Amino acid sequence: MKVTIVGSGYVGLVTGACLAEVGNQVVCLDVDAAKIDVLNSGGIPIYEPGLLEMVARNRAAGRISFTTDIAKAVAHGEVQFIAVGTPPDEDGSADLRYVTAAARNIGQHMTGFKVIVDKSTVPVGTADKVRLAVEDELGKRGIEQAFTVVSNPEFLKEGAAVEDFMRPDRIVIGCTSDAEGERARRTMRSLYSPFQRNHDRMMFMDVRSAELTKYAANAMLATRISFMNELANLAEVLGADIELVRQGIGSDPRIGYHFLYAGCGYGGSCFPKDVQALQRSGTEAGRPSRILEAVEAANEAQKNVLVGKLVARFGEDLSGRRFAVWGLAFKPNTDDMRDAPSRVLIRQILERGGSVTAHDPVAMDEAKRVMALDFEGQPRMLERIAYAETPEAALDGACALVIVTEWKAFRSPDFDAMQKQLSDKVIFDGRNLYDPERIAAFDLDYIPIGRPMHRSTMSSAG
Repeated sequence: MKVTIVGSGYVGLVTGACLAEVGNQVVCLDVDAAKIDVLNSGGIPIYEPGLLEMVARNRAAGRISFTTDIAKAVAHGEVQFIAVGTPPDEDGSADLRYVTAAARNIGQHMTGFKVIVDKSTVPVGTADKVRLAVEDELGKRGIEQAFTVVSNPEFLKEGAAVEDFMRPDRIVIGCTSDAEGERARRTMRSLYSPFQRNHDRMMFMDVRSAELTKYAANAMLATRISFMNELANLAEVLGADIELVRQGIGSDPRIGYHFLYAGCGYGGSCFPKDVQALQRSGTEAGRPSRILEAVEAANEAQKNVLVGKLVARFGEDLSGRRFAVWGLAFKPNTDDMRDAPSRVLIRQILERGGSVTAHDPVAMDEAKRVMALDFEGQPRMLERIAYAETPEAALDGACALVIVTEWKAFRSPDFDAMQKQLSDKVIFDGRNLYDPERIAAFDLDYIPIGRPMHRSTMSSAG
């Protein structure tokens, strides 16, 4: 099948590569010429495990190509995926300018029937706006052309996006019930048939229900995270261990273990903006969500928990203290720094006079770019951020270690070497990576989230 992907960012590139992998002829369109140049030269603009190899393999086989030529891209595919960004607007609502611009481009150039697929995460009612934009452009051309708009939200986890697409747990399709909608249903079933050979994972529903399903899923997951973070903060006060609580409630099949880990807050490209956008939709519809307001407030507060622990240990003035920070990306297996808790932590350390040496397995280049924007016009702040090529090197000259991202490479460090490198011999663990009983064998203080802290008996004796 011939498929066009409008937008070659995270969702668009994964979608295009995976569809090409099963034999489709895919053209990826982007108005960013620099991004297309990177793709045509054999690179990719994001980090995602397995994606570079998949793109290279299908590019070599001639199944995927990249272009800035709008007319060529629209002419190519019967199915036109819109996978452009929907960044939050100032009021928290989703900015749909790129979605409607993509729809207008399709309307300006289409000459035959098209199934136009909203793959971007968009508010309820966006399909109607896409339809109107296409109809408007067709009207300007003075032609009538059949088409239909489908909602096909993505459920891709950063760090496991290729696996999620190739082995989906569900494929949600929202389409109309008219003749064009039935044609779209057949087309989408054919397109996704290679991904559901074991059993049917497709869920057909009306368009608005499909649009809401994506927001509802992310809001539910964000709610679980914030709920556990609130419980972790309570556990600290009450003297309970949130890890034992997690095991106790997670064993209930009605609850399960997923997204029950306490930490220093969520970030990324999805949860923060989707919670805000769903809040905004509810307010506009006269049904504001008190739960989502609390979820967002709890998460913003949780991003300050680590610095609160630093201040409790060292005082408000951190001048002269260097902190090793392990993990910069908002989660493992990605270089995504959007709304990453590390950015809040680093800013607050620097504002209190401290300095940072950071390490992340893949996100350091992106972190340097983002930090330059965060501290634009503040060169003295930037001068106090250093980057280390290894986790161990980040510890040199540091008074303490702060863990922000739960990369596998951080799970089993050399604690014996660590206790010799850290001048104040303390670990602040924002992801509860370590067993306090294991730490007890070393001259290290261990301060996790929602668990009893461990004080070194050696330092206490001194």
